[in-house]
Amino acid sequence: MPRREPPYGLLLAVLILATGGLFAASVAIGYAPFDLGAAFADWLAGRETLPALILADLRLPRALMGVLTGFTLGLAGAALQGLLRNPLAEPGVIGVSSAAALGAVLVFYSGLAGAFTLALPLGGIAGALVATVLLYAMVGRGAGTTTLVLAGVAISAFAGALTALALNLSPNPYAVVEITFWLMGSLTDRSMDHVMLALPLMAVGWALLLSSARALDGLSLGDDTATSMGFDLKRLRLKLVTGTALSVGAAVAVTGAIGFIGLVVPHVLRPFVGHRPGRLLLVSGFGGAALLLLADIAVRLLAVQPELKLGVLTAVVGAPFLFSLIYRLRREGA
Repeated sequence: MPRREPPYGLLLAVLILATGGLFAASVAIGYAPFDLGAAFADWLAGRETLPALILADLRLPRALMGVLTGFTLGLAGAALQGLLRNPLAEPGVIGVSSAAALGAVLVFYSGLAGAFTLALPLGGIAGALVATVLLYAMVGRGAGTTTLVLAGVAISAFAGALTALALNLSPNPYAVVEITFWLMGSLTDRSMDHVMLALPLMAVGWALLLSSARALDGLSLGDDTATSMGFDLKRLRLKLVTGTALSVGAAVAVTGAIGFIGLVVPHVLRPFVGHRPGRLLLVSGFGGAALLLLADIAVRLLAVQPELKLGVLTAVVGAPFLFSLIYRLRREGA
């Protein structure tokens, strides 16, 4: 007897509530005792007390970046899986995050980061755009699992090699340490300036990806069927590539590389939306936001000093998930 799917609206509402609850928990949880009510009262009244400054300058930006980055990674993962028709497509696995990190590192290394405000996110976007176009040129649509993973490994390895070269040639050892820790991915010490820097570019990317929902449903039936339904496939692919590059590039430029959110979340939620790529987009976005907030809360609760980097935690948890997924796909294909 086939499993009944929950109503789409109910699923979306549950994920939004989970994201809201984890956002509140992320603001409330920290390393020091904190009167959250007093901090909000002082902040809203415009009083520059210590609790108000901690709330406005540390905890709110960190929680907001968790929501924005998680939403981006979940949404981009679902969109790429729909475009390439492969459940292993994800910004981290297919090299988009690594290439975005390379673009941001080159901006750091060249000193452009201090030249103008948008240099860092533009570097990340340029790297993500090059990787996405390169991946699409290498594997095309409907690529097999092995081809997709190998292409992603190749792009990640090349981006990693160029990043290592930039670090190796850096004349400043302090910059090397700073960039190395940044590459591990973290939401620590992010400010409202980081939020305002990344949000506009992410929002444009989200709009491009979410507006492709109906076309992705058509594309899942095949190129010819989608074309007969009136969808312009060339325009659709351009929208998805541009949307992924804008949103993921802006996220990586601010938080560093945080992998596997875009792989795990769409895979878990796909059965609940009837395996329809278009319906998966928005729920994956909120699922990604909830999962990233949960991971960020976990790194603060773990008794590890210095604080475990967020990208390290998601990699430790996500890599076994990828292994199990590849094993299952192999068994199903046997």
